[in-house]
Amino acid sequence: MEIYLVWTLTIVLTVIGLAGVVLPLLPGTTLILIAMVAHKLLLPGDVSWVIIGWIAGVWLLSVIVDFAGVLLGTRLFGGGKWGMIGAGGGAMIGMFFSLPMLILGTVIGAVAAEKLIAEKSNRASLLAGAGAAVGFLISTIGRLICAVVMIAIFLLGVWHAYEATSHTPTF
Repeated sequence: MEIYLVWTLTIVLTVIGLAGVVLPLLPGTTLILIAMVAHKLLLPGDVSWVIIGWIAGVWLLSVIVDFAGVLLGTRLFGGGKWGMIGAGGGAMIGMFFSLPMLILGTVIGAVAAEKLIAEKSNRASLLAGAGAAVGFLISTIGRLICAVVMIAIFLLGVWHAYEATSHTPTF
């Protein structure tokens, strides 16, 4: 495959993945990982498997950050297991509509579950919803950091591979 086509594919998937870090329905860091693995498979000399392993490790961290952010945010603001479940369910429903609906769904899910199932007060339910929103924001920032780190590792790996093959000793 032509080198320019591979680089174009890598860049397009990475940019879409970067957008997917903050937009619903796009698997952000997963697309970035796919772009970089595809690049390795199509242009094997550009980056090592060790670099791909590090990128995959950061991807795994992004997945953990994604789930943990909302759950911990809900929990830290006083929400219980029902608030965490409601926040997750609300996020799942909201993601099919838009980013604001994703956030709103997270909050409404946490509030509704805490109020209706856990039978908590209005104040406690609203605090759980606020925690879910804060957690969502924290997890989005965490995913964005992971995405930038993945891209940086890839670029450094490509640069290192280029440097290793382009220098000839001078006597």
